[in-house]
Amino acid sequence: MKVPFHDIAQRYAEEREEILACIDRVLSKGHVFLSEEVDAFEAAICLYTGAQHCVSLNSGTDALMVGLWALGISRGDEVITSPVSFIASAGAIAHVGAVPVFAEVGDDQNIDPAAIERKITPRTRAIMPVHWTGRIADMDAINAIAKRHELAVIEDAAQAMGARYKGRHGGTLAVCGAVSAHPHKILAAFGDGGFLLTEDAEFARKARLYRNHGREARDNAVMFGVNSRMDSLQAEVLKYRLSRLDAIIERRRRNVALYRQIIKPGPVYIPPETPEVFHPYMMFLVQADDRDRLHEYLAGRGVQTRVYYGTPLHLHEASQKLGCKRGDFPVAERQCDRVLALPHAQHLTEEQVVYAAKQVNLFYGV
Repeated sequence: MKVPFHDIAQRYAEEREEILACIDRVLSKGHVFLSEEVDAFEAAICLYTGAQHCVSLNSGTDALMVGLWALGISRGDEVITSPVSFIASAGAIAHVGAVPVFAEVGDDQNIDPAAIERKITPRTRAIMPVHWTGRIADMDAINAIAKRHELAVIEDAAQAMGARYKGRHGGTLAVCGAVSAHPHKILAAFGDGGFLLTEDAEFARKARLYRNHGREARDNAVMFGVNSRMDSLQAEVLKYRLSRLDAIIERRRRNVALYRQIIKPGPVYIPPETPEVFHPYMMFLVQADDRDRLHEYLAGRGVQTRVYYGTPLHLHEASQKLGCKRGDFPVAERQCDRVLALPHAQHLTEEQVVYAAKQVNLFYGV
């Protein structure tokens, strides 16, 4: 049996008629950038998430960078973040001239609030928790730390579309949150895309200026900005796909529930759900003994898996100048040695998920 990991082609096949209609609507008008489609998408995101403002951008990475810039983070400032993430989390901090400072994670792969407090120095300006796999970090504790030390909080909510923490949507739990709409995300564009969520009107104004070369009008630039606009076609497709998001999440959660029922505990650790967090399962990551051999074993039986990611951020070559070394974050390092993403996309059948889960048990002989 084949159990594919990604679902881009299957998703398009399911949505083909509606997607082609989106393309026709936009291209027949000749719309490209900052059009009514973009405004409508941003309004739909605000309605879904409860945010006051949505600023659409051309990637989740740019959302992080624009968010940091709008918060006034600049050269020499320190931003505390997690070593368990995609490289863009640390890269966005570095690109605005600031210094990424890593803090240890907990069993759920999210940043440990107690570890954050130990990393605060006079140069610390902000905290960037990463909602890894879509599971919201402990935002009550993180916001309390930030308030005590007068720090800003920017949520790396790249994977958290559809996630909720005590009823509030990910990315709306701090001054701003950066969300990705990469093709592999739950809310997926056809190419790169992303957006910022915020309650702060002045923050949103600055972010909108910065994304469009700093222009208030076609021939009036009030600052030097960048080109980070979401195009009209991506906005129209995303608005349509937002209408299906809850159904997609429900199907993903169904598949994860099957894995939880079938995979025997012991050599495989599945982080438990907690009552305060609604997890949309952008990714379904387990921590497995003998991970690399399991990965190969499953591939040989038609089950595609992925390692997200095998190298913690502090051990990338790009991080060498930060002075980190192996052993500095043993929990994160151990998790990266064991982590494996199992296929759980909404298009998988119950039969496929059961087959994949049973293959995991067969590998361990349980």
